[in-house]
Amino acid sequence: MTDFFDKHQERLQQALEAAQTRAAWSPFNDSPSRKIHGDAVDHGLAAFQARLHKPFEIDQPGVISYMEVAEISPYTQEPLGITYPQVNVDVLHKGAREAIPAWRDAGVRARLGACMEMVERLNKNSFESAHALMHTTGQSFPMAFAGGGPNAQERGLEALAYAYQAMTSVVTRATWERAFGSTQIKLQKNYRLMPRGIALVIACATFPTWNAYPAMFANLATGNAVVVKPHPLTILPMALAVEICRNTLRDAGFDPNLVTLVVDTPAEPIAKELVTRHDIAIVDFTGSAHFGRWIEENARGKPVFTETAGVNSVVLDSTNDLKGLAQTLGMSLCLYSKQMCTSPQNVYIPRQGFRNGETEMSFDETAQTLVASINGLLSDNARAGGVLGAIQNENILNLVARAQELAPSRAKLLRAAEPYAHPDFPNARTRTPVILGLDISDNDLYAREWFGPVIHFIAADSPEQALQQAASDAKQFGAINSYAYSTDEKFIERAQDAFGDAGANLSINLIGLMPLTYAAAFSDYHVSGLNPAGNATLTDASFVSGRFRITQSRILAI
Repeated sequence: MTDFFDKHQERLQQALEAAQTRAAWSPFNDSPSRKIHGDAVDHGLAAFQARLHKPFEIDQPGVISYMEVAEISPYTQEPLGITYPQVNVDVLHKGAREAIPAWRDAGVRARLGACMEMVERLNKNSFESAHALMHTTGQSFPMAFAGGGPNAQERGLEALAYAYQAMTSVVTRATWERAFGSTQIKLQKNYRLMPRGIALVIACATFPTWNAYPAMFANLATGNAVVVKPHPLTILPMALAVEICRNTLRDAGFDPNLVTLVVDTPAEPIAKELVTRHDIAIVDFTGSAHFGRWIEENARGKPVFTETAGVNSVVLDSTNDLKGLAQTLGMSLCLYSKQMCTSPQNVYIPRQGFRNGETEMSFDETAQTLVASINGLLSDNARAGGVLGAIQNENILNLVARAQELAPSRAKLLRAAEPYAHPDFPNARTRTPVILGLDISDNDLYAREWFGPVIHFIAADSPEQALQQAASDAKQFGAINSYAYSTDEKFIERAQDAFGDAGANLSINLIGLMPLTYAAAFSDYHVSGLNPAGNATLTDASFVSGRFRITQSRILAI
């Protein structure tokens, strides 16, 4: 058995310190620059291309055959042509159960070492994974590399730090003495950390690794086995992760069946069957609010960790830098065609009196400034390709079309959606954002998530009215992030209180190159669990502590 703990102990200590201080720390470089990574850039592309149009072979239990799936590249609109193992779930789960005892008994040190090694190997495979993410999710290559690679791996490492902290806070042995009458009783007490069993990790279509890695490693570190169920349109990135984890477990001397893969298709989904199985002990889910609620209602008392959907809002009160605001907000409204759970959707603008320095602007003037900034950003197709990426699936295109049909009867069309010509992929499925002008009374239209490039500019009587409406919608319908721009300290305090009460994280007056949507591992808590956008936080102590329990034995000492 190979002990990887010493190899990674320094990095683990750095992760523990970063989680405590919440200061900036990134062990992995998230730039895909050839100057930094050299030949790894080309090797990653070649490895991805070698996967296409052949079986993805995994030597896991219960493989019946290899099945065709629905993976189609949003850039080429051609099938990836990869077949994946179709499994007998009973046999697969039997293998997972049999792998748990040795993994459990190996202890915290051995498990953490193996998991840290998995994270490092995932990092070394970031370029192959980035191409897999790009050609299944529609992310641009830089985003697929950074967000789906190093940033996601750091989230996984963060979960390991919290798991280590939670488990090592439990002593394994204690001597207990107390007098009962004239008799002194002395007990030797032994405490054991016990995993719950098999954990099911259901990944999403657009950012699978960023949410799945923390769940996988929180489960593995605490002694559980993990069954990974990717979204049927985005299988390859998670299949690569499963392959790497299995190989690492094998090299560490453990049963690779601690990590397995179950795939399905949109026509024959399997997630509900897996969630309700008696031998699934934990469920992690990222995806739609509708299915997330179904899981929470039908998981039969199992611990469930969800991140679903949100209505993320921007409240404009005042600024001293309208140009910078428009550039930063415009970029974040367009980034990855608004296919992220942190993307802003509803921009509240006062009808009159939005202050830019000493100048007061109307709704129309402010909206025109924002639209002009977005048009300028997207005027060059090469730049648009890096910002917008591609549309993940046809359902999102249909949603954009339905939104645009709201004009002119229910909305003012401030910007029409249209395809753009991707400079590298002429067949890419693309859309620029549609921007609708709404009134604050149109709550039935904007108080739900429109997942994709649909943006609402909402006219409010005042910033205060906008703040109260945005916070109320976040609390009732869910929101992960919220944003506000104001030069008024009192308004900023009220915004912090309102969105804090709604359980929505708030960013204030962010102007610059950092996207509003960026969330830093070890510093930013992702999802509060206080509104319908999800019940779990990436990453805090509660994300890991319920994944193991403690049993004890007491022996009378003589």
